[in-house]
Amino acid sequence: MKTKLIGHAVLRAAHRKTAGIAGVAGLAALLLAGVVQADELVIAGRDGVYGDALAYAIDAYKKVSPDTEVELLKLPYGSLYEKLVVSLRGGADAYDVIVADDTWMPEFTANGWLKPVTADLSGVIPSLAALSKGKDGQVVALPFAGNVEMFAYRTDLFQAAGLEAPKSWSDVLKAAEVLKAKDPNVAGVVFRGTKGNPIVTGFLPIFWAHGGEIIDGSGKAALASPAGVKALQQFLALKAYAPTGVETYNATEVRDALQQGRAAMAIEVWPAWVPSLDDAEKSKVVGKVAIGPAPGETKGPAPMLGIWQVAVPSGAPNAEGAQKFLAFLNGADMQKELALRFGLPPTLTALYADKDLVAKYRWYPDQLKALEAGVSRPRIKQWPQVESILGDHLQLALVGQMAPEEALQKASADIDKALAKK
Repeated sequence: MKTKLIGHAVLRAAHRKTAGIAGVAGLAALLLAGVVQADELVIAGRDGVYGDALAYAIDAYKKVSPDTEVELLKLPYGSLYEKLVVSLRGGADAYDVIVADDTWMPEFTANGWLKPVTADLSGVIPSLAALSKGKDGQVVALPFAGNVEMFAYRTDLFQAAGLEAPKSWSDVLKAAEVLKAKDPNVAGVVFRGTKGNPIVTGFLPIFWAHGGEIIDGSGKAALASPAGVKALQQFLALKAYAPTGVETYNATEVRDALQQGRAAMAIEVWPAWVPSLDDAEKSKVVGKVAIGPAPGETKGPAPMLGIWQVAVPSGAPNAEGAQKFLAFLNGADMQKELALRFGLPPTLTALYADKDLVAKYRWYPDQLKALEAGVSRPRIKQWPQVESILGDHLQLALVGQMAPEEALQKASADIDKALAKK
């Protein structure tokens, strides 16, 4: 008879069940019945491509650590956050490894919910490495995917119109006007206008490039500065050269407009969207779209970082195994495989010059420039509320229900209220 392997999570569940009946004696009975503890990792992760990539990494890890049992939970964005907060807040031992959006990390680190990470950060893109550290400088997470916002433009249309690649957002606005006039069937520019995260994400690189600050040094909302107002005026001016109904556009509409040749520029594209532009079965503009960092304005390029991180909860039962898995996940070989197989952007600088990766993703050298110039969203626990408030007011301005300065003033007032809540 083969011995049955039961991991940490199952043994903990068994302990909870037997505690009310026979306590330790009940657990002992399970062990005497031929049950032994395996080295198990319980991982709370994302669904979609991130979950698929993590599942692949887990299978590869089992080959080098065959005695490790791994349970992976693939959860939607909102559910993952809710489950993590409930578990971490209660000090529960439900997970050994967690996958987290960077915007959640200030809350997690401020509350002491994470263990220090021992894996090596050398070779990690500096902007990403900086986000892996808490306020005390201690490493508390590893970047899992080097996501960064980029800018896209049609090289063939720019060449035909005698235009150079935009170096500033003012150049983008001028080019959008020229290109729209040259061919009314092609929008000069496209962006996500849906309220909340989509419109905020498109606006921030323009806002930061003008020198705007969301939260100032005193901890107050600073959106309605002269720089902020000018940035929003410029953002709203782009609407005149965008497709009709852009205020309802999300990722699918932006990607389709580019792929089908209906837009000359996109102020925002992400690594997950880009490969399809060179897929002849999906795209009419193969090889005609340049991808790179967002333009600058009064300051240099300021593309938004949108990275995912992996960390070890402070109550992780198998913290030692978790640290080993994180080191494996961060290795160059695994990072390269995840990029080739799933399009997951690497977090290691050297991989953006890897000949196999550049052959598949021609824009990787420019993507690295975007990552190196990347800006993180404010490292505050209230960012989800701040983003929601700003997104609502930006959309009101986009549809003409508020003037730019009014929208930013009211957003700032509401954000200050949110920040005051501890």
